[in-house]
Amino acid sequence: MKLTQIVTASDYRTQLSIAVLYDDEKFLNLNQAMDVYFKSKGHYNYIEKSNHKLVNCLSTFLSLSSNPLEEILEIEELSKSLLKSGDINLIDSKSLTLKAPLQKIPTYRDFYAHELHVKKGFEKRNEPMPKAWYEIPAYYKGSTLGFIGPNQDILWPSYTEVLDYELELGMVIGRDCLNVKAEKAVKNIFGFTILNDISARDIQKKEMSIRLGPAKGKDFCSVIGPVITTIDEFEYKEPNLKMTASVNDNIWSTGYSGDAHFSFSEMIEHVSKDEWVVAGDLFGSGTVGTGCGLELGKYPQAGDLLELEIEKIGKLKNKISTNRGYLGNF
Repeated sequence: MKLTQIVTASDYRTQLSIAVLYDDEKFLNLNQAMDVYFKSKGHYNYIEKSNHKLVNCLSTFLSLSSNPLEEILEIEELSKSLLKSGDINLIDSKSLTLKAPLQKIPTYRDFYAHELHVKKGFEKRNEPMPKAWYEIPAYYKGSTLGFIGPNQDILWPSYTEVLDYELELGMVIGRDCLNVKAEKAVKNIFGFTILNDISARDIQKKEMSIRLGPAKGKDFCSVIGPVITTIDEFEYKEPNLKMTASVNDNIWSTGYSGDAHFSFSEMIEHVSKDEWVVAGDLFGSGTVGTGCGLELGKYPQAGDLLELEIEKIGKLKNKISTNRGYLGNF
């Protein structure tokens, strides 16, 4: 299924809900479905029972559930039966606001797994590829506070002159794990999303020259969405997906997620060595080859429309703000 979060409005309040995307235009509101289900069973406290079955925040659901994928699939089946009986209806995309699929991320780890991208970076610095890159799946930990979702403007920080996109596959952890082996790690994957790891290249260059960071070059904004496609859609295996990025409808980047030197399962094994990885954690694959302006020698500008697309997940659209500084939309 393609899971996300939506905001719907009534005469009294706006409501955040977990929803399933159908046909790229219609959404099945799972929280609404659980309200209707428990009310139909004659429960006085149907709202409380519904909230207990499915909280209206996917991040919280992942952290509280002992088996979130199994439980959300069960909830979807219940919801589809109510849809078939006419007790609920699909919601048109025009009558809701699409949010980032995760509102809270415990830890964000962004890896560096695509060799073509990594080699290009070292070439630009006139440095050889380090042997260690082939030995461990290296990553940095980024801030989780700057994440936005589809259709929101990307922050252009006041302190940078060079803004860039990064086309990545994001992976969401579904089960807590510690010291897990790669051959079993796929059981801990909940699903996959599109990740745009926005970068302030001039600031990042300064930070990395000190052999520390990135920090201010990255932490101001990252984008995920529009959905999380759950791993059952890929037969419980890591997929090889075509990835593209367009700027103002012109394709700049094309690559495949399967080109990564390390699998997500290998990343999980590496990270979980004597360290907890918890449900809701986000792993980035790192930029796919050709997947950023730095590699191409050109950069998007203020007002440009960025569209990142990954097959079987969807298209993530955002405009770069024409204003400088904090947007107040986080």
